[in-house]
Amino acid sequence: MFDGSDFPKSLDEEVFDEWLEKGRQSKISYSILLIVWDAFENNYVPVYTENRTELAKYEKYQTATGRESLVAAYDLYSESRIS
Repeated sequence: MFDGSDFPKSLDEEVFDEWLEKGRQSKISYSILLIVWDAFENNYVPVYTENRTELAKYEKYQTATGRESLVAAYDLYSESRIS
């Protein structure tokens, strides 16, 4: 997933599925998985949150100037893309 020039690199579907499952199994009632690009580590990082307000803490990948940027957000249970 995340293939193409709009993304920094691709993400293995199995890794994505593992991140979804980890968020669902958490004792904290997370409902959203944020996929964040870490420019220093040159890698994706999963960030779990309970609400959509966390999305505002990250700049979008295409326009980001900082270390971390939001690539996408998914509902942990429906697996639908939020952003």
